[in-house]
Amino acid sequence: MNLALFDLDNTLLAGDSDFEWAQFLIGKGVVDREVQEAKNLEFYNDYKAGNLDIQAFLDFQLAPLTRHPRPELDAWHREYLDRHIRPIIGEAARRLVNSHLAAGDLCALVTATNSFVTGPIAREFGVAHLIATVPAWEGERFTGRARGTPAFREGKIIRVEAWLESLGLWWGSFEKSFFYSDSLNDLPLLSTVSDPVAVDPDDTLRAHAGEMGWKIISLR
Repeated sequence: MNLALFDLDNTLLAGDSDFEWAQFLIGKGVVDREVQEAKNLEFYNDYKAGNLDIQAFLDFQLAPLTRHPRPELDAWHREYLDRHIRPIIGEAARRLVNSHLAAGDLCALVTATNSFVTGPIAREFGVAHLIATVPAWEGERFTGRARGTPAFREGKIIRVEAWLESLGLWWGSFEKSFFYSDSLNDLPLLSTVSDPVAVDPDDTLRAHAGEMGWKIISLR
């Protein structure tokens, strides 16, 4: 059996699910456009440079979830999925995921974006397992804080290994382990699997993949 792990934003998606969620909320009039877009750009530039403060980002990212009850957020998400996400899922991305599912590989999406935003997207791809940053909640409302280790950089390794352990598995349980990602921030997990794949990579990852002889593909 093989293991297939997929980053989501700018890998399987031709865009960023968290950015699109923010744009959706702006369109609803739920958050202020000027403030939201300025902070999004600031965090995105930090992310591309490899120096994102993940806690500061999560405080910003999760704050809008605290202001509305879960049933209302779930209803909004269905609209968001249809308007913002399905249009940026390409057929090549669907074929890639389906090829691993059809082969009987154990598949998971591994993303720093919170599980409220990404859970329905994983189901859209038919992937049963999601390893994402988990927003804490009490009753019907999110608290604005993350629970446990964020699934970011080395945190992805910690979260993947904990998930595998919960299944009675470890890296050595697989003939091959794949991870598909576009970002330099995923170099820790890419360096852990047996078969790292750079997908439409940023410049730093493209250079590193070339030096290491990693496979480079495009899903666009």
